Amino acid sequence: MAKSVPTKLARSAKIGYVIDYPQLDFNKLYETFHAPISDLDCGKKCAPHNSHGIPFCCDICHAIPAGYDSEWKYLQKHTDLWHLWDKDDCKSQNGTQEVTIDDLPENMVLLACEGVQHCQRHYRAISCRQFPFFPYVTADFRFIGMAYDWEFENQCWVISHLDQVSDIYRQEFIQTFDEIFNLWPEEMESYAIKSEEMRAAFIQKRYRIPILHRNGKNYLLSPRNENIRIASAINFRVFNPYRNEK
Repeated sequence: MAKSVPTKLARSAKIGYVIDYPQLDFNKLYETFHAPISDLDCGKKCAPHNSHGIPFCCDICHAIPAGYDSEWKYLQKHTDLWHLWDKDDCKSQNGTQEVTIDDLPENMVLLACEGVQHCQRHYRAISCRQFPFFPYVTADFRFIGMAYDWEFENQCWVISHLDQVSDIYRQEFIQTFDEIFNLWPEEMESYAIKSEEMRAAFIQKRYRIPILHRNGKNYLLSPRNENIRIASAINFRVFNPYRNEK
């Protein structure tokens, strides 16, 4: 993702730069971040709305996973599920989403798997496990919880049903990114920038940002000043094509 130089410089003294990344134990991370998002199979909810008939998160024409360099090395040693992404991986006549390689963090690569029918759940990348969420980092650089990738509002069923996100999934998500940020503090910078981008987008939309907080509660956050008020996830916004579902 594109990096904001003023923001990066302002925080660099606080977090430092990571030149030689300490090794993450991906086997451990995968074992402790394995809970499904919801008690039901959300892929069966969104697949009927995808012309390809598969979940949007598993469709390389809609969502391209990214993996850390060391994660890619780990996956290469343990499974043949993954390969480096190529624009020809999407066979749709409509083509794939626009991808700006310059926006990709330096320690990550784009990946593609063999398809949903060949999924090996233990070897899903972190980016697959976290989808459609990312760690929300405030302007004063605190990781307070989970926000969703707003570009998938009209595809992902979970985004329209945030009340269905399980407590155990939330706990594992927070625990995983606490560990990643502890070892790789500059990774938090990438998500701080994504959070800034979300605030800018929601200021334009004139909507508050739903936050699944690390304390287990749910909030609506003002994108202008980051004031929060407690809210019920069942009352969060629902997007097409899920507004009229029974």
